[in-house]
Amino acid sequence: MNAIRKPRRSVQAPSSVVMIRPHSFRSNPETSEDNAFQKQGGEDTDGRIAKAAYKEVTAAAETLSQHGVTTHIFEDEGQATPDSVFPNNWFSTHPGGHVALYPMAMKNRRLERRSDVLELLKQHYRVQDIIDYSGLEADGMFLEGTGAMVLDHVDRVAYAARSKRTDPVALERFCTHFNYEPMVFDALDATGVAIYHTNVLMCIATDFALIGLDSISNRARRDEIVDRLSRSGREVMTLTHEQVANFAGNAIELQGADNRILALSSRASASLTDKQKAIIEQSCTLVPLEVPTIELAGGSVRCMLAGVHLVSR
Repeated sequence: MNAIRKPRRSVQAPSSVVMIRPHSFRSNPETSEDNAFQKQGGEDTDGRIAKAAYKEVTAAAETLSQHGVTTHIFEDEGQATPDSVFPNNWFSTHPGGHVALYPMAMKNRRLERRSDVLELLKQHYRVQDIIDYSGLEADGMFLEGTGAMVLDHVDRVAYAARSKRTDPVALERFCTHFNYEPMVFDALDATGVAIYHTNVLMCIATDFALIGLDSISNRARRDEIVDRLSRSGREVMTLTHEQVANFAGNAIELQGADNRILALSSRASASLTDKQKAIIEQSCTLVPLEVPTIELAGGSVRCMLAGVHLVSR
């Protein structure tokens, strides 16, 4: 009887993540204009929503840790940063010891940048440099990290849906510095509204990709994206508008102790077909996380996890 081989480690799947545990979570009124995934709740006089979000982040971190993913958790006790639970928008890390800081479209989201996160990275990982793009905010140019971009670390492509949060010039600067090829496209939801972040419709793992192809309005560009992902050896799975609305694209591949996992919300997992799950499970273990309160803010599991692509000290 042949032994089951462990999937090889992949540059696409980090083994460590940064998470922010919010104490005053709520929907962000500044981001509701262009985030159609966001749901406005009623008045939360007793803080039930904030308490539920706190518990969801805590439970998600514990589950990831049980699967062998290193989780660095920071507390956000302030009142001015309602979206702090989504740190992947303000920084990213890259092999070779590189860290990028990003220009954020909404003023209260700029307050999420915190030096203690960067100091932890320097303490535990080899950080060679920090490239800070936040100065572009003064020029009205925004690029909200790995929300605005979905990065193929293997084939060196930065996929980006055009929006007010993804400026093509800022994207070009990032790609020049970090050696990625930009692949910009337009993406609309089922009602014709532009999708605000690329990572709600697209997930790239080592051996497969999940993408809301029906959202990409230009057919030639859509075919080009499928061809590019397929040529890298990945199985490309199409997500319906309904699956995208259920955050099926907002997933992330991580390296666990024994194998790679796909972290996504329970809602997202439930929306996948049996065939899609079977393809994913050929190389990853599905790890659904209960985050219904967090999803009220218009983001899900991928947004909650800032992957650490750095070498440990």
